[in-house]
Amino acid sequence: MKRLLNTALKRIVVVGIFMVIQLAFFVAVFFAFMDYILEIYIVSILITICVILYIVNSESNPAYKIAWIIPILVLPIFGVLFYLLYGRNYLSERTRMKFLDIQRFYSDKIGYMDSDFDKLKSESFEASIQSRYIMNTTGVGPYLHTESEFIPSGEIMLERLTEELKKAKRFIYMEYFIIDMGYMWDEILKILEIKAQEGLDIRVIYDDFGSLTFLPHDYDEILEKKGIKACVFNKFTPWLTIARLNNRDHRKICVIDGNVGFTGGINIADKYINRAKRKDHWLDSGVMIKGKGVWSMSVMFLSMWDFLRKEKSDYHICAPDYNLYSNIKNDGYVQPYTDTPLDFEAVGENVYMNMINRAKEYVYISTPYLIIDNEMITALCNAAKSGVEIILTTPKESDSKIVSTLTHSYYKPLVSCGVKIYEYQDGIIHSKNFICDDKYAVVGTINLDYRSLYLHYECGIWLYNASSIASMKSDYLNILSSCRQVSIQDCENVRWYKKLIWQILRLIAPLL
Repeated sequence: MKRLLNTALKRIVVVGIFMVIQLAFFVAVFFAFMDYILEIYIVSILITICVILYIVNSESNPAYKIAWIIPILVLPIFGVLFYLLYGRNYLSERTRMKFLDIQRFYSDKIGYMDSDFDKLKSESFEASIQSRYIMNTTGVGPYLHTESEFIPSGEIMLERLTEELKKAKRFIYMEYFIIDMGYMWDEILKILEIKAQEGLDIRVIYDDFGSLTFLPHDYDEILEKKGIKACVFNKFTPWLTIARLNNRDHRKICVIDGNVGFTGGINIADKYINRAKRKDHWLDSGVMIKGKGVWSMSVMFLSMWDFLRKEKSDYHICAPDYNLYSNIKNDGYVQPYTDTPLDFEAVGENVYMNMINRAKEYVYISTPYLIIDNEMITALCNAAKSGVEIILTTPKESDSKIVSTLTHSYYKPLVSCGVKIYEYQDGIIHSKNFICDDKYAVVGTINLDYRSLYLHYECGIWLYNASSIASMKSDYLNILSSCRQVSIQDCENVRWYKKLIWQILRLIAPLL
């Protein structure tokens, strides 16, 4: 472990040194041409105008546009440079189209397993409206013959995950934002090594930035030597093209034999199972599904794998066992889906908005971060004003001080409209769950912040009339006993300098 920490620290130091050198180079070039400052200023103004026109006419979220236009106008030279390095989508149009081609291929393969949309429509036209949006934007329909189990903690997730991994007979696919060396990963890795020796197809994808301080730079090669195929998403490099860091693989997916699937907010790290040395209790959740609906999760993984490895997988090998799923009693509808930043469709946010806008009784929301745009604020406030009970649970203090401060800045406009906000007092709540009217729910990886909603690769599972929804609601109400409700007085009794900080941070919220 000590060797690993040294390796990770060396990597960060090297990256930091390279980036400082490059930044110093840009500054030196700027001062070297100080004699031509007037000409440089005129050119920079012209470039600024062009960049602003480009931003205004882009398909980005309006708040994201404003967040970039302000620093560009204030600092024409460095603002433009910073935007070119950090603000643009790193992937070229050619690469973007290649990924979208794989997505279309993915959508075609999804059709191999007939969905049960027509049955859903005949059962509930209202539910079919929400489902149809997901189907039309991601290609994934709803499935019957699929069991779902809500998993209320990382500790229980590890138990369920290791139980199912040990039963694997054909393949194991794992895709996580964070993999951290420790007890949780060691327990999983032992099983993966055994299964690889037995000849199973074991594949692992991890996000390089998410795992930057936890894994050595060549960890994919280390896994390959163990017989585990591995891919690294968007490798972190020391060059100042840090716009490539905008699009991260924030998904958490584990698929076993095409019959069992896991997702949720839980990464592979000891803090998620409360074994890390930290004062805060970490509360997270996820879901396990078994049966027909796992098919779309398998294809979801393979589409990312094929993009990274530049290969075409045989998707038929990951089809669920018909004899298994046909014997599973119908327990509501399960619809796994993915969200990509490359199609300019905010699927994750729109799924949430559809649920809020169509709610009749209540919407219970759990999110670790609350950094939302005007559309989401309007939807939450309109629902609350219409008599729908809207409850949001957030941590009292987040794992990021800036994010926590920003989260607090959104309290007053929501609470003043009747939205109930509860802060979890016992630590950090990291779940990303929506529950609505005892009928609908979403469990997944999608936070209520700009990065999850617009920049990251995410995934979730939409549920309708599944028995697991009752478990989610019961767990949610139980957690409220460990929360403190935020009052309008709490929102108003804030010192002036904090309000000023909130106002400044709100301007750049989409960039954080």
